[in-house]
Amino acid sequence: MDQARSTISKIFNGEPHSYTRFNLTQNMEGDNSQVETGGNGVGGRLNHNSNRTPYVAQKLGRTPKNLCFIAATIFLIFIIGYLIGYLVHRNKDLAPTCAPSAFRYEDIPHETGAAPLMDWDDVKKLLAQKLTTSSMDAVLGQLSSSNHRAGSPGDEDLGNKVLKKFKEYGMKTWTDEHFVKVQDPPASGYNRIVFKNGSEERPTGFLSYSASGTARGAVLYARYGEEKELKQLKDMNIDMNGRVMLVRAGRISFAEKVANAAKVNASAVLIYPDPADYSIDESSPLFGHVHMGSGDPYTPGFPSFNHTQFPPVQSSGLPNILAQTITTGMGLNILRQLGGRAQPDGWESINRLGDESDVITVEVNNVLTEKRINNVFGVIKGFVDADRYVVIGAQRDAWGPGFAASTVGTSVLVELARSISDMVENDGFKPRRSIVFASWSAGEYGSVGATEWLEGYLSSLSMKAFTYINLDGIVTGQNGFKVAASPLLHSLVQNALKEVNYDKDKSLLSQFGKNNSESTILEPLRMDSAAYPFLAFSGIPSVAFRFHSGSSDYPYFGTTLDTQQNLNSVTASQVPQLAVRAGQFAGHIALRLVHDHLLQMDLKKYNQLIRSHVVQINMRVKAVQRLQPQLLPKTLTGQWLVMASGSYNRVSSILTADIQNSDLENMETCRMINDRVMTVERNFLSPYVSPIDSPFRHILLGSGPHTLKALSSDLDALKTASPEANAELFRNKLAQATWTIQACANSLAGDIWSLDNEF
Repeated sequence: MDQARSTISKIFNGEPHSYTRFNLTQNMEGDNSQVETGGNGVGGRLNHNSNRTPYVAQKLGRTPKNLCFIAATIFLIFIIGYLIGYLVHRNKDLAPTCAPSAFRYEDIPHETGAAPLMDWDDVKKLLAQKLTTSSMDAVLGQLSSSNHRAGSPGDEDLGNKVLKKFKEYGMKTWTDEHFVKVQDPPASGYNRIVFKNGSEERPTGFLSYSASGTARGAVLYARYGEEKELKQLKDMNIDMNGRVMLVRAGRISFAEKVANAAKVNASAVLIYPDPADYSIDESSPLFGHVHMGSGDPYTPGFPSFNHTQFPPVQSSGLPNILAQTITTGMGLNILRQLGGRAQPDGWESINRLGDESDVITVEVNNVLTEKRINNVFGVIKGFVDADRYVVIGAQRDAWGPGFAASTVGTSVLVELARSISDMVENDGFKPRRSIVFASWSAGEYGSVGATEWLEGYLSSLSMKAFTYINLDGIVTGQNGFKVAASPLLHSLVQNALKEVNYDKDKSLLSQFGKNNSESTILEPLRMDSAAYPFLAFSGIPSVAFRFHSGSSDYPYFGTTLDTQQNLNSVTASQVPQLAVRAGQFAGHIALRLVHDHLLQMDLKKYNQLIRSHVVQINMRVKAVQRLQPQLLPKTLTGQWLVMASGSYNRVSSILTADIQNSDLENMETCRMINDRVMTVERNFLSPYVSPIDSPFRHILLGSGPHTLKALSSDLDALKTASPEANAELFRNKLAQATWTIQACANSLAGDIWSLDNEF
């Protein structure tokens, strides 16, 4: 401090030049001769001045020379300060217009990061204005194709059209290439059936992924092949071992029909379209697949990228029995000749079930082929959390024209991309989060394109993709409306049903839901939907929906008759209008998820589902302990499962309270809350099973022995002391399911210090 005062005194009091020309550089370099001299001089004068105070005033008087020196110094400091101020002011003037100083004198809305500039009502109006019937009709015509089977030139051409449109809309685009293995009918041979001593039939339809070979056995009619119907046959003491099951198409997927038949040791399955469900001619072929899963079954859990070395493994969902589709005419011909016992009550048929003498031979010769497929993507990037995104997707391929199966969905996908891009570019809409538009290939073979993408980027997608909206088969009629979604999205779906208009005077809810969407509109998500692997394999909340004609399925799916003309016939030629409404419904959900501060997901909806399973399991545990006490000891209770359910209920309520007490204008706060919400679906995937053995690992909505539904089935088997019952295995699975729910609750609680270890 004394040295600082000395330096200032030198500047303003005119010290001799020998002391003001202090060489700092020399001091730093070690040449301290001048430092020592200056130091001694300064020290000497300080001591001298302390004894004789008047000396300074006498020696350093205000001479003209000293006054000039002081004036020059002050002027120099003023010039330096002026230049610094000028440069700083000039930099501010050159700053970008988004800087805070740009709004200093102007009252311009400023994006705080907590909410977009545009009001939600304005967003809805803009979307309704952009999606028009005339534009939709034009795109439907442009994307229609008579031949675009997966991996074909028609499929590639259609993909290029979608990619071109995404680029026209100013979106960032990319493609994703996969080399997948699928089954196709033999190029030079054929599949065949021979019933009794009749003539040989050679159906042109086929079921991909069937086992190959020849099976011979007695026909057994099993209606739709559902588990409950096979149980009815079992209760009638009908031997199903080695039988060839004849089942109707519909209600459940082809893969589920074959899997159910395999469980009762059937040797083969024949599937036909019954006239009661399908209004098609008797000779139309039927196509599909029987993989009890999704994606390429020969690379389960792995993406089918080129030149990647995969282990010699195949999906556990591949059947080990033969499966073949036959025409309506072939099916009816077999039914008319069946003997044996009468069908159970309620089966709506006068035909017999089949006798041991009704023997049929089935031969399947499908061949394994490799196809190159491309998924096409475009993205509209968010303005706040660009690395979080909703995915909207539609399959592009079909067995034939596939107008309802793929053309309508692809057209709605493209129109949504155009409309939302235009809203961002020209109307000032700023989505907080990103929207990814995806056009999938090989959907008809079991959501292959979508699943391979999930497998390839699962570690990233499960952390960043927060919802998938499926556009496949969204228009198949006009008499009803169905939605299948994760429980997390049920409240959002309910709001969309209320806000999206069906016509000028009615919303979708008032038109189809009779003000009760859960009982009349909501339905379970089917395994053959592309939304299913997003939910049950990847843990991403998903939604699928459709306009339909009634209680039965669309009769032209899986046939070459899925044309625009036939779809017009079941919609009164209202396809463009219905497609626009479907686009508004999907767009409403997507835009709400990227517009608001927080993701609109209702955590408490899972409380009801978990609680219902827990109640059923506890009831069955007590029943087994009462009837088969040697299998489950009294010490085994469902208390731990109840406590895990309670933990989830508690932390979901706590998070709701945290949201109410949080500053939603804070970007980091919103992001942290949203990230906690995004963990819920993912943490319901059981970490105790392999995706190769059980790809759909979701314990509540998945498929396999790890699910809560499977635990109830295990208890039913224990209750009757069934040979396949395994008490030790059940206890392990119960513990795993319990901890999966508790782990989900722990993750939702947030920071590790927020956890309650009294579980």
